[in-house]
Amino acid sequence: MQNRFPLRALLLASAVAMAAAAPAAWAETPADTLVVAGQIDDIISMDPAQSFELSGQDVIKNLYDRLVDFDPTDLEAGFKPSLAESWEVSEDGKTVTLTLRDGVKFQSGNPVRAEDAAWSLQRAVKLNLSPAFILNQFGFTAENVDQQISFDGNKLVLKLDQPYAQSYVLNSLASEVASVVDKETVLSHAEGEDLGNAWLSTNSAGSGPFNLGAWKPNEAVQLVGNADYWQGAPAMKRVIVRHVQESSAQRLLLEQGDVDVARNLTPTDIEALSTSDKLVIGNEPRGRILYMGLNQKDPILSNPAVVQAMRYLVDYKGIEDSFLKGQFKIHQNFLPEGYLGASDENPWTYDIEKAKKILTDAGVTSGTIKTTVRDMAEYSNVMQTLQASMAQVGLTLEIQQVTGAQSLDAYRARQVPIYVGEWGPDYADPNTNASTFAYNPNNADDAKLSQLAWRNAWAVPDEMNKATVAATLEGNTDKRRQMYLDLQQQYREIAPIIPMFQRIERDGMQKNIHGWTAGGSVSSAMYRKVTKE
Repeated sequence: MQNRFPLRALLLASAVAMAAAAPAAWAETPADTLVVAGQIDDIISMDPAQSFELSGQDVIKNLYDRLVDFDPTDLEAGFKPSLAESWEVSEDGKTVTLTLRDGVKFQSGNPVRAEDAAWSLQRAVKLNLSPAFILNQFGFTAENVDQQISFDGNKLVLKLDQPYAQSYVLNSLASEVASVVDKETVLSHAEGEDLGNAWLSTNSAGSGPFNLGAWKPNEAVQLVGNADYWQGAPAMKRVIVRHVQESSAQRLLLEQGDVDVARNLTPTDIEALSTSDKLVIGNEPRGRILYMGLNQKDPILSNPAVVQAMRYLVDYKGIEDSFLKGQFKIHQNFLPEGYLGASDENPWTYDIEKAKKILTDAGVTSGTIKTTVRDMAEYSNVMQTLQASMAQVGLTLEIQQVTGAQSLDAYRARQVPIYVGEWGPDYADPNTNASTFAYNPNNADDAKLSQLAWRNAWAVPDEMNKATVAATLEGNTDKRRQMYLDLQQQYREIAPIIPMFQRIERDGMQKNIHGWTAGGSVSSAMYRKVTKE
């Protein structure tokens, strides 16, 4: 779909409509328009083969359909049919055949075909942009993908390099990189060998509940409802997502009725809004884990006794109830709540005496560690409480605050002794976190891997590496779930990368908004089910 309407004109029209419909004391957004305030300056592209930022994924989710999908309001149900109405796996487990449903059309009017689905996956692999690795995991490469992904009539055929668990394959196909795009429309706008990437970066060509009306980077995105959507037209004819950087500004817009939802509120603003009889505050667990990485290159932190003691030097409850209040909850496992195999066991408590005894028994009575932390309140506050706890057991922690880019560059180079930060899942399968927290096939400095285990120089035991791989091949979902529970139990006993908290998204919204979800732990924001009273 071409961007036919200038964004400023769209926003102006919405503002005029709001003003006309609103009483002087309290504005209201139009009944058929959802207006969201959020921090969306991370969006770089609207192409599902390229977009891999949180805000971009929220948009892609609503522009396109996938072969299978998740309902974030019913995570227990797991993946479900979408454009594929059914699927079957060959006896050897290496061929997955998906049957596409009849009668679905792209917003161009073109029919959604198995050919489009095959081309969409082939295209993502060939472009080889950020999210392509999700598909590459199954042995697909630019050289072989035309043979390994094919179609026959209304059937899409995937030939895998190994007999992976069906749940692993389908969970990955529910990710935004597997969105099905309109082949004919996209190719008609291709430039050279870009497979339509330049055009699709600012346009949409999907079958989803919305199409892209306009996008102006760092200002706003407008989505226009698809009245002919195969699962029913969305109640909202328009969704406008405005970039509002500051929490205080989001709060003001919400209080004035100029936006329906505010997504990046601080605990202080949430507390102030909680007394309003016109607003409600959401409470939705997300997939991001706040963790502490202990670099095994450090001579002090490489001592297993120090690793064990550090688990008891975090004031989990105190942190949860103070500066992280409402934003995170205690979660001491690498799989977030909502994922297959997630564990709710939280065995560690704040216990200075226990930590001191562990260290004393190991002959550790003093030591100095110099580290850095990103200049972000949540992370630096955690690090400072840790600094105070470590001082009580004879360990000195010296902290230097740096920018996010500096912190990440140093971390990726294995140069941060103690790292406090977040990890967000890349796709809706437990392997997304298991393969980064509990897998490191090559601990050499020149391996330059992306896994958190490698970044913290942790040579993962061979048994755990094998268990992580084995879990991707287990076809029985119940057995696979247990494998991840067992893996996390082993992980908690030895790993120097310590999960501490899971993020909670507390969106503020008008009381007349129903059906809002930010996507839960395994998905992205879904606007189709939003209604207004």
